[in-house]
Amino acid sequence: MPDKSTDPQNEKNEIRLQVYLAHAGVASRRASEQIILDGRVAVNGKIVSELGIKVNDSDEITVDGKKIKPESRKCYVLLNKPAGFVCSSSDEKGRQVAVDLLKDNYCERLYNVGRLDMYSKGMIIFTNDGDFAAKLSHPSSQIEKEYIVETSQDIPDDLPAKLEHGVRVEGVFYKPVSVQKLKDRKLKIILIEGKNREIRRMLESQNIGTKSLVRVRIGNVLLGQLRPGEHRDLTSAEVKGLLKESCKTEDKK
Repeated sequence: MPDKSTDPQNEKNEIRLQVYLAHAGVASRRASEQIILDGRVAVNGKIVSELGIKVNDSDEITVDGKKIKPESRKCYVLLNKPAGFVCSSSDEKGRQVAVDLLKDNYCERLYNVGRLDMYSKGMIIFTNDGDFAAKLSHPSSQIEKEYIVETSQDIPDDLPAKLEHGVRVEGVFYKPVSVQKLKDRKLKIILIEGKNREIRRMLESQNIGTKSLVRVRIGNVLLGQLRPGEHRDLTSAEVKGLLKESCKTEDKK
C-alpha cells in the first residue's frame, strides 16, 4: 500500500476496508468482514486477509479480482419474493437467486437485508447502502415483521396464546410478538428477531404443517398490491421510518 502519511488529506478521508466494501455495494459491513478474512480482497494489488486496514479513494480495491468503487446512488428496493428463490448473492446448488429478479432494472450491486427461506414468499429489502443494512440487521433492532401463514391442519383455539408464551424447540427458544388466528387454517404472526425458519419450527413443534408463508410487512413498509416477482423503490419516508424503528432500543438506553 502507498505511504499516505505525507498526505494529510488522504489520511483524513480514510475509512475501514469493510466500510468501503459496504459503500461499494459488495455486502453489508458484517458480510464484508468475512469476505476480507476469506482473502478475497486486494488493496493496490496486495491481498488483505485481516481486519483493521484503512483505505481511501486513491487506493485500488478489488474483490475476486474485480475493481470496485463506492456507488454514488443509494438504492432501497422492495421485492415480493416468489417461492423457489433463495436469498443470497449466488447459489452453489444452481437454485434461482432472488436478487436476479432486479438485475434488469439496477446496475448497482444490491444485496438483501435479512432473509426468507426458499419456500417462503413476500417482502425482502435490497440495498447497496451498508450503513442502512447494518442498522436494520443489528441484533438490537426492534423492527417488526408480519407474516400471514396458511397451515395444513386446523389451528387449535389455544395455539396463539401458547406461541405468544414462548416455545422451546431443540434447545432454541422462540417467542413471537403476537399471534392471531384469522381462520381455521390461517394465522397472522408478528416477529422481531426472526430466527432461521422460526415460524415453521414453532408450528412443527405443535404438529402443524405450514402450507404457505408470506411476509406482508416490515416495520412501516407494507407489501400492498405488489405481485410475486415485482419490485419497487422504497420512498424516502419509508427509509426514514425503518431507520427510526431500528433505533428504538438505542434511544431507550
